[in-house]
Amino acid sequence: MHMPSPSRRALLAGTAAAAALTALPAGQATAATGNSTPRTPAYRWRNAVIGGTGFVTGVLFHPAVRGLAYARTDIGGAYRWDDRAARWTPLTDHLGWDDWNLLGVEALAVDPAHPDRVYLALGTYAQSWAGNGAVLRSEDRGATWTRSDLTVKLGGNEDGRGTGERLLVDPRDSDTLWLGTRHDGLLRSTDRGATWAAATGFPGTPSASGQGVTLLVAAGRTLYAGWGDSDGTSANLYRTADGTTWEAVPGRPTGSSAKVPVRAAHDRHTRELYVTYADAPGPNGQADGSVHKLATATGRWTDVTPARPAAGDTFGYGGVAVDARRPGTVVVSTNNRWSAVDTLYRTTDGGRTWTSLKDTAVLDVSETPFLTFGADAPKFGWWIQAVAVDPYDSKHVVFGTGATLYGTRDLKHWAPQIRGLEETSVRQLISPPTGQAHLISGLGDVGVMYHERLTASPSRGMATNPVFGTVTGLAQAADRPSYVVRTGWGDHGNGAWSADGGRSWAPFAAQPALAKDAPGPIATNTDGSVLLWTFVHWDGTKYPAQRSADNGATWSEVSTFPKGATPLADPADPARFYAYDTDTGTLFASTDAGLTFTARAAGLPSGDSQFQLAAAPGRSGDLWLSTKWNGLYRSTDGGASFAELTSCWASYTVAFGKAADGAAYPAVYQVGSTEAITAVYRSDDGARSWVRINDDRHQWGWIGATIAADPRIHGRVYIATNGRGIQYGEPAR
Repeated sequence: MHMPSPSRRALLAGTAAAAALTALPAGQATAATGNSTPRTPAYRWRNAVIGGTGFVTGVLFHPAVRGLAYARTDIGGAYRWDDRAARWTPLTDHLGWDDWNLLGVEALAVDPAHPDRVYLALGTYAQSWAGNGAVLRSEDRGATWTRSDLTVKLGGNEDGRGTGERLLVDPRDSDTLWLGTRHDGLLRSTDRGATWAAATGFPGTPSASGQGVTLLVAAGRTLYAGWGDSDGTSANLYRTADGTTWEAVPGRPTGSSAKVPVRAAHDRHTRELYVTYADAPGPNGQADGSVHKLATATGRWTDVTPARPAAGDTFGYGGVAVDARRPGTVVVSTNNRWSAVDTLYRTTDGGRTWTSLKDTAVLDVSETPFLTFGADAPKFGWWIQAVAVDPYDSKHVVFGTGATLYGTRDLKHWAPQIRGLEETSVRQLISPPTGQAHLISGLGDVGVMYHERLTASPSRGMATNPVFGTVTGLAQAADRPSYVVRTGWGDHGNGAWSADGGRSWAPFAAQPALAKDAPGPIATNTDGSVLLWTFVHWDGTKYPAQRSADNGATWSEVSTFPKGATPLADPADPARFYAYDTDTGTLFASTDAGLTFTARAAGLPSGDSQFQLAAAPGRSGDLWLSTKWNGLYRSTDGGASFAELTSCWASYTVAFGKAADGAAYPAVYQVGSTEAITAVYRSDDGARSWVRINDDRHQWGWIGATIAADPRIHGRVYIATNGRGIQYGEPAR
């Protein structure tokens, strides 16, 4: 997943721990709010519906409240289930630009004795370049939050993110919470998460590269902690009866199939603890696994593994959930099983016999058609580490995958239970000037989508012929909007074109050899007669651009194009292309339809590959350059010269939409900073002044990849997020 750059304020002031916030609305800014910029009338913000698309790493039903559940994701925050509306409500959209690292949820916890309390442990990456984690605590089911910053890092998007839960309310004392970390051992709070300290007596020795505590679970009044840094023979499961003295659980299973305890669940009726194991934390890299149960009263272990991995059918075990209403009824999931495809196994006799729910499953993905991924039928699941059984409905089972959350009410018919949960990492956006669709999107992991309606998942699903994983380029001919091209990572081709505005696609007749391993951005000129395709390997290596004048049938190298730059077509002159060399801070231009490029303005900000060049629609040579905290620049002479705009001090991405009534220039939108806060802004006077149009409840972490504005509806703008899908806003009416 993408790692955004730090804000200018962070660079100038360094990293400082934010003060705890008390009773803030779910959406209250966590950064400084000294912005005096005048505001527009209220905006309404919604997701352009796709449905999931990301890894749901945990689902937790509240044991004492019917219909109340929470979900966590690896990069897209946390959600609460609204049973009446049958949809998920996002709980962490208030986290702003400087808190982008908190959109990954490492763990969540509820208090069985206090149904309105919920806790989140946040932190996407545990690497040195990422900020520390934080705990959010709520007394009203996530409507408002209080924040406590940690002195340790968490890893909601790292290996082992589907284990857990790593956060637990002590069943003996609701004021006491436990938090398992990856590299800093076990933490304890005695004031409901306000302050944290290392738990005394915990025997696990933290490792700088290990998994640390993988799970915390209560079995009656005894707490169990899984330990992910075992070699398969040393202790990997600990317990305490008094919260002070910990011991290794005796008689535990050993060997590679029981190396890492992934998840655990306690059957209070039979007093048995079920534990799933694998030889790696997952979600990738698992080849062996097992399921065992511990009779907590006697200490007797029993191997209840439903099926053993074999040659050609390797996998681990992931999720586990017990049925609160039926003793001995348990559901477990396989994980990382690619040949036979992952499944859920269910037992009603304490693990003596198991039934594979996949074998009788009827899948209905009509609500989110992309789940076929270009195949004839969807897979039952993959990356299954989150499994939950409704404590009030034994046949209501849900499980998370790498792209959705499936649910059933009869153990046979399954469908996405995903409404409201949008986790897409968005890379490219186009809002066409004409046609049926107001939006075409290029996404991480799920390719390109054509949005006939913004309120429903695209009926065609993801673009096929060929199917892409992650998109690297998306472009439309300005004077021929029916012509669209796309590039990206695919197994059967890396470039495609559309003659009907993105409804259907055909692969380029040929593609450069570099396209397979380094597909980069693409541009097409105004009439679609010329393509420019650049190539950047995942390791950062840059290659010469390639040009085609026959719709991708043949390609030739453009040696004068700056390697690795993003090509940009002039929106009014088919002979003009532009490219900004971020290595040298130089603007290059072509006046012969991309055959040759020459340097124009130089001495501009350099050194960051994420600087972005944009062109105002319908105007030749009207270029805008976003250089992050170096500011926003504009050229009106085709890049011969640039002037810095003084109306903002930071700009990350710019787009143009329909002009306001009576205005001569298109509305300009940007993610940037005019005062103290990085936010979404609109200008109706050519960037002489700006108004902030998002609010403190709608910030979505890092939103610096791209934006698009609607050329047909003034005020509507589309925001690409890194884990909260496509947000679109328009003035509330």
